[in-house]
Formats: sequence, structure tokens, C-alpha cells
Amino acid sequence: MRIILLGPPGSGKGTQAQLLVQRYGIVQLSTGEMLRAAVAAGTPVGLKAKEIMASGGLVPDDVVVGIISDRIDQPDARHGFILDGFPRTVPQAEALDELLKHKHMKLDAVIELRVNESALLSRVETRVAQMRERGEEVRVDDTPEVLTKRLASYRSQTEPLIHYYSERRKLSTIDGMMAIDEVTRAIHRQLLALGAVEPKSHGKSYARSAAKAAPAKTGAKKAKVAKKAAQKPAKTGKKAAKSAKSAEKAVKGAKKAAKKTAKKTVKKAVKKGSKKSPKKVTKKRAKR
Repeated sequence: MRIILLGPPGSGKGTQAQLLVQRYGIVQLSTGEMLRAAVAAGTPVGLKAKEIMASGGLVPDDVVVGIISDRIDQPDARHGFILDGFPRTVPQAEALDELLKHKHMKLDAVIELRVNESALLSRVETRVAQMRERGEEVRVDDTPEVLTKRLASYRSQTEPLIHYYSERRKLSTIDGMMAIDEVTRAIHRQLLALGAVEPKSHGKSYARSAAKAAPAKTGAKKAKVAKKAAQKPAKTGKKAAKSAKSAEKAVKGAKKAAKKTAKKTVKKAVKKGSKKSPKKVTKKRAKR
């Protein structure tokens, strides 16, 4: 699964990315972290980025794409990834499309978390005011003024991506103002609808149940039995019901026969006992 989360600062992209990582076992790829890792590793692309960053310049798109290319080839990204902080512009999105096409990969979904900017600003203002009241230090980049600038930057640079991915039928929009768990559920439903994740089928659950019900069968034989049970649940159900009915009938028959035998035994004992008088029995015992 390969997805992009879009949304303005404060929309909850980071929180949702972490929840997706935990749920689906994919990796979160942050451009900032990838750049630092590439520089530290001394890769050709990393060395190029280091030189540019040392001179105070912005790392060009082709270098960032090169770093992403190296990163998604690593084993932990084999099952999928979430791109965090990239693409930020339409040219970056086009470069990413070319990269994925070259690697014979496809982008499964672009999830936009739509939020109310006024509400975001109000949240930051409240949080900053509360921190100042408690005498806590306020981060320089966590103020209404900085957020206003970042939102303006998002609208001018990144918001055009919504139209870009919408045209390519990759975009899904979710209300980011909902509670965190509600947003998570909405993202999961959307990924299911797009076929980016597989639902847990009844057949698989049935196979697991069948495998547990046959502890004597192990290994390949057990798996085979479970698979057959999953493929024909209705038939197996009828057979099981029929077997249960037969067993119940057999138990009833056995009880009936046991009762009958017990009655006969009692009658014989009574009859035998009545033939011998108590006196005779006493005399015999005395002689002995």
C-alpha cells in the first residue's frame, strides 16, 4: 500500500500516519528524515544534498526524488509506505509519478484531511494562551502568526495537488475535524473501498476455525482440511448437523437399551430371590 496524506498544518496528518503505520505494518517516509539519513550515510545523492544545504540553498526536487528512490528500495518499504511532506507542489507530484512508473509501482490513494482553518487558528491561540498561563515555554513555530504563514504557503503551493490528484481519480477527502478515532475509521473504510487493503474474508476465518477443530491433524494435512472447509462452508455445515443428529439418536438408543437391560436384570434378581426362603438360606449358612 502506497499512500499520500494531504492537509494543512495542524490537520492531524502526523497522528494518522502513525496509526496507519501501526495498523498496516508500512513505513512513514518523511523527506526531512530521509535527507538527514542520506547525508549521514554518505550516499551520492546524500553528498549532493549536503553540499547544497551547507551553502544555505534549498534541495532541488530531482535530489529529493533521488533520495526517495533510494529509500523505497529498502526492505522495510516493501509492504508499502506513507509519504510525509512530499510532494508539496505539482512538479514534485509529476516527478513522483515518473519515479513510481519507472519502478513499476502505483500510488494506491491520496487522502486529503479537510479542516476548518479558523478552527485550527483558534485551537493554537487557546493552546498558546494556556501554556503561557502555566508559565511553559511556547515553541517559536507553534504560534498563530507562524501558523497563518504556513497556511498561506499551503494554499499557494500544496493545495493545487488536490485538483491534480482529483483529475487522476486518486483523491479521497475526509473530514479532519472529526475525533481522531473517527478519522482513522473513515480512512480505513476509504482504503477498503479503493482496494488498497484486503478485508478479512469469511473463508479465512472459517479455515482458522476448522484448523482448530481438528487438533489431531497437523502440518500440511491440517491446512488442507481447513482450506476445504473454508471453500465449502455450507456443505460442511450440513454434514456436521447430520453427524450431530445421528450421534444424538445413537445416544438415545443406548440409553433406552441400558434401561431395558437394567429392568430385565432386576426382574431376574427378584424372581430368583423369591424361590429361596429366608429360613433355608439361614440354615445353609449355619451348616457352613
